Amino acid sequence: MSQQQSLVALDAEGVLIPEVWIAIADATGIEALRRTTREEPDYDVLMEGRLALLADNDVTMSAIQEIISDLGALPGACEFLDELRARTQTVILSDTFEQFGVPMMCHLNRPTMLCHRLVVENDLIVGYELRMEDPKRNAVKAFQSLNYRVVAAGDSYNDTTMLAQADEGFLFHAPANVIEEFPQFRALDTYDELLDALSNAIT
Repeated sequence: MSQQQSLVALDAEGVLIPEVWIAIADATGIEALRRTTREEPDYDVLMEGRLALLADNDVTMSAIQEIISDLGALPGACEFLDELRARTQTVILSDTFEQFGVPMMCHLNRPTMLCHRLVVENDLIVGYELRMEDPKRNAVKAFQSLNYRVVAAGDSYNDTTMLAQADEGFLFHAPANVIEEFPQFRALDTYDELLDALSNAIT
């Protein structure tokens, strides 16, 4: 019997690219936008708060895209991802939005990314459309239904259901509170460590 094919699923922000909302907070001076899924596990609560802050401060979509255009991948991320993709199929599962994530994927040689979508009217973000509930876990589950062994890595609360669903999951660059609450996932800090762990898990 042939060996089961493998696939790696990775989070984007904090793992491969900078936290976009933190960059927006730094550029606009709106400190409350620094809150991410590392601190707030309820994604709807987090996003509703973000949209209210953007509206209150008249921050436009074009201004945000200008901020994002100046962001690159995290140091070493592109080389890590290139090497990983040379070894196995890799997909990016992110809770970011097409308007944010697609331009940033250019810095990573355009890997496949599954994410959400913002609703924009007159250059203002007025809402967001989630692709589905718990999309990271459901994507992993769908790949498994296609007879893939799925190995995953992420850094935040919103990655933990993906890691639990995967055949093997790792935390990467995770904050202490997430590591403490989810000790079942091995925590790694460097791309070399992550590449070795993922490579061992898919063989």
